[in-house]
Amino acid sequence: MSAQMEQLIAQFENFQAKVRQAETRFAEVGDMQERIARVETSVTSPSGEVTVVAGAGGTVTDLRLSAGAMRLEAGHLSSVIMSTLQKAVAGAAQQQAGIVDDTFGEAFGLKTSEQVREAQAEAFGTAEEEPASQQQQQPQQPARPARRPAPRDDDDYFDDGSFLRRS
Repeated sequence: MSAQMEQLIAQFENFQAKVRQAETRFAEVGDMQERIARVETSVTSPSGEVTVVAGAGGTVTDLRLSAGAMRLEAGHLSSVIMSTLQKAVAGAAQQQAGIVDDTFGEAFGLKTSEQVREAQAEAFGTAEEEPASQQQQQPQQPARPARRPAPRDDDDYFDDGSFLRRS
């Protein structure tokens, strides 16, 4: 067999290996989507008056108030609800990021969990916390902002770099 023919065969085999690799990655996307759909983080306030359950995409799926919550001053209860809600939503975001990292992080050099923790720490002016999988008290998570800051009015808004964190 000629050297040119051997080279063509090797290139074709390499191409087939890449196709198989791509098929595997696409199969992993379906699994990743199923895992994300099952994300759930339940957080209870430190004194137990409020419990919030958040799911995929930060959707709040349950909010429970204890009898003791009704004895709190309205402003304090509101603050406890918001704080607990933010922690539950942040926990769900961290779980989702972990699933993305598990599926594609190594192959594509993604550090989604790290970026989520950095964004959460920056939003609240706190130090980054450990990933949820390494914390003793799950699912207590760092809080997530209640709303996004308003975009700037200038035309260069999208030239600031990464859309995942502020530059």
